[in-house]
Amino acid sequence: MTEVSAELLDRALVEESAKKSGLVWVSAGAGGDRAVWHVWHEGAVVVVGEGAEQPLHGWAQGDTVTVTVRSKDTWGRLLAWPARVEELSPGGEAWTAAVVELKAKRLNSPDFETVTDRWARESRVLRFVPTGGSSQRPGALPAESGAAAPVPTPATTRQPIPAALPRLLFGRGRKRRRP
Repeated sequence: MTEVSAELLDRALVEESAKKSGLVWVSAGAGGDRAVWHVWHEGAVVVVGEGAEQPLHGWAQGDTVTVTVRSKDTWGRLLAWPARVEELSPGGEAWTAAVVELKAKRLNSPDFETVTDRWARESRVLRFVPTGGSSQRPGALPAESGAAAPVPTPATTRQPIPAALPRLLFGRGRKRRRP
């Protein structure tokens, strides 16, 4: 396979995986991965946040982040790629086009008719534009899971159930008297 066709295939994989997933993880260094809902619009992952929407964790214009997409079938990591953050200005042509797509995908919005006005006042719309090929993809995934370790706790659910519980729940062991 030529380098150009491999690059086109990789770009297509990035686009298709982002279109099919309603949730991506965005990582910017030591802050860890953050899950955000998004839409794929005009070659980038687009998110809306702050105000009454999801937190955007301080991502700003020009930042470099890593976007990770999960598989819709297995929910495991499928693909990761580097991206540049672009902030869209409220009211601009690009902002308006992106917000139309976001509004269509926004579930359970309490103010569906006026949500775009609210977003213009109190939220930010960011684009995560792919800047290179995928760093992780099928056949080239890291060995570690990436999952956070559970917090140590003395709580447990691995103790035997009380001996009387089945009798209490299912009435076993009781003899019924006939009238």
